Amino acid sequence: MNNLSPFHLAIPVQEITTTRDFYRDVLGCKEGRSSDHWVDFDFFGHQLVIHLNQSKKNIDTENIVDGKDVPVPHFGIVLDWKMFTQIEKRIRNKVEFIIKPYVRFKGERGEQKTMFFKDPSGNALEFKSFKNIDQLFEK
Repeated sequence: MNNLSPFHLAIPVQEITTTRDFYRDVLGCKEGRSSDHWVDFDFFGHQLVIHLNQSKKNIDTENIVDGKDVPVPHFGIVLDWKMFTQIEKRIRNKVEFIIKPYVRFKGERGEQKTMFFKDPSGNALEFKSFKNIDQLFEK
């Protein structure tokens, strides 16, 4: 997993100001270039761009994983165990969790901490952390 190239993800948002504040102030993402209709962020070393699209319709679909209704689509980041805990504490009283932070697959291969929440425009995010990062892609 060394030398990963940053991914680029562009997502639609219904409102720029509140969503910009969420990624910058709540999640702590550094803001980059911007205009009236889009904003670049450093999303934990990756390029996330929010694009104004007021006609965006949220898709409310779920898939059962470990007995929980996981929102689809969603995106997020895999953090180390310590950083996950720091982010969880930072956002605990600032977001409404879809799935509250917990340990998924406890005692099994792929054991991980995970949490799900939405940004102000309804985009679902998952933050996770593997107990053993070497199991990220194992079956």
